[in-house]
Amino acid sequence: MPASRPGRLPAPAALRLPPGPYLTLCCILAMQLFTVPAIATAETPPAAAIASAHPLATAAGIEILNAGGNAFDAAVAVSAALAVVEPGSSGLGGGGFWLLHRDSDGHQIMIDGRERAPQAATPALFIGPDGTVLRERLMDGPLAAAIPGVPAALDHLARHYGRLPLSRSLAPAIRLARDGFAADDKLTAMIRFRLDALRRSPAAAALFLVNDGPPAPGHIIRQHDLADTLQQLAQHGRDGFYRGPVARRLLDGVRAAGGIWQDSDLQHYQVVERAPLHGVYRGIKITAAPPPSSGGIGLLTMLNILSRYDLDRLPEATRIHLISEAMRRAYRDRAQYLGDPDFVAMPVERLIDADHAAAVAASIHLDRATRSTELPEVAPTTAGDGPDTSHFSILDRDGNRVAATLSINYPFGAAFVAPGTGVVLNDELDDFVIQPGTRIGYGLGGGAANLIQGGKRPLSSMTPTFVESDHQLAILGTPGGSRIISMVVLATLQLAAGQQAAAVVAAGRYHHQFLPDVISHEPGAIAPGVAATLQGLGHQLEATSRPYGNMQLILWDRRQRRVEAASDPRGIGAATVIPAIAATKP
Repeated sequence: MPASRPGRLPAPAALRLPPGPYLTLCCILAMQLFTVPAIATAETPPAAAIASAHPLATAAGIEILNAGGNAFDAAVAVSAALAVVEPGSSGLGGGGFWLLHRDSDGHQIMIDGRERAPQAATPALFIGPDGTVLRERLMDGPLAAAIPGVPAALDHLARHYGRLPLSRSLAPAIRLARDGFAADDKLTAMIRFRLDALRRSPAAAALFLVNDGPPAPGHIIRQHDLADTLQQLAQHGRDGFYRGPVARRLLDGVRAAGGIWQDSDLQHYQVVERAPLHGVYRGIKITAAPPPSSGGIGLLTMLNILSRYDLDRLPEATRIHLISEAMRRAYRDRAQYLGDPDFVAMPVERLIDADHAAAVAASIHLDRATRSTELPEVAPTTAGDGPDTSHFSILDRDGNRVAATLSINYPFGAAFVAPGTGVVLNDELDDFVIQPGTRIGYGLGGGAANLIQGGKRPLSSMTPTFVESDHQLAILGTPGGSRIISMVVLATLQLAAGQQAAAVVAAGRYHHQFLPDVISHEPGAIAPGVAATLQGLGHQLEATSRPYGNMQLILWDRRQRRVEAASDPRGIGAATVIPAIAATKP
């Protein structure tokens, strides 16, 4: 039966083991813990919390909560503030997924603000005379840009779920854009990484470069055009971006630089409300993103496979072996089946079904690694990750919650700003397959299901997730390119094992994505003795050049009446817990 039906997962199989207060801007690990006695009903959180990738974005969300807004208003504020202070990772020129839970009626929905390909987009635009894919056209400049979804999503959130007007929730971001903020080490490093591409866009260079080079940390970046664009959105809602003067500047700038956007592409963009995917892992309810995210299917597939094993009782090497084998099979499914649900029929229920998990798990051996070539072949992949993309998690005092992952794809997206807008455009067309069998910027391959087509949304790995048991709720997600899904899987297993928020976001990470046939891992994440055992099983291991991911996690322990919030120590984010104020007796 489908994993979305609680209580119907198979019992674990018997194992036959082979022998043998607000944090400052300079913080690196942002984690707070707040405990209070019960002040309301058992289902009312004792505190609100926000965890995001930047302290100024977290502060923007807190401002809106303190102004009477709910989690959805705060999500607007955080999304918009990230557009200002993390321009290399997300923004008005990109897209995202906002996973929502409204506590008053239990309503859960995912707001799909993923970008859409312009109607004129075809594979031929990106294939050279010799038949090879012209990768630079998919990475740099406005030809690579899909139609942004963030502005429409923010308007949708405010109108349908928030308490405050859009103009109030956007006010902190408008202020940040006008007054400026200090560039941090991460931002200057991303500018250095994309320096040549940014130089080719005069409007981008004027915003982010100093003397034609990256700014020094601490340099104040002011974005007056972006403030004006946000102001138009605040005053006119989605029409302030997709119609009127902002739309005209976007179209003129894109087309003058070789892009293919049309007025109808902007006017016809719509967000989509999609039902989340649900599953159960050892009595823990998982709520995750549906297509065009591949995250929920990958997450539930892996957990369904792993539910057959008592992972906590296994030696570490055996545990990593089994988890890697589950990753291998889920990523193979991703490449073969998944795409935009409005264009492609996908066997979603079958892929998250426990019977499917049992079938694919039948090929897993406890005493040796499966070679990926032993599984049915799909398009080749190569490993990839990146510091781009952003995630935030929010819990308000009423129990409403948001897990949101936003992106412009590659660092600084297309590295192009349309003059007069301040908007950094995405390069999400690179998330499509141009020719079946080719790979995208983060190394994930695919077939016809994710083939580029006008109006289509590219497949994504973004995985905003809720993990909930009778006594505990977690709100989580992370950036990290192709490694996003595997990071969320590891975090879910750690939460199931009872780990606290700070330990989960700091834990070492490893990843397998079918092809290349390798377990990639953070430096030091796998101990030498464990690595030797895994190699003895036939695994190839490869350490990444640096740590990866930037997880943002909120954990509500209902039994202890405690809310924790943690921001990944790999980033510069901030996690803040805001205690509820008990009503005083007259």
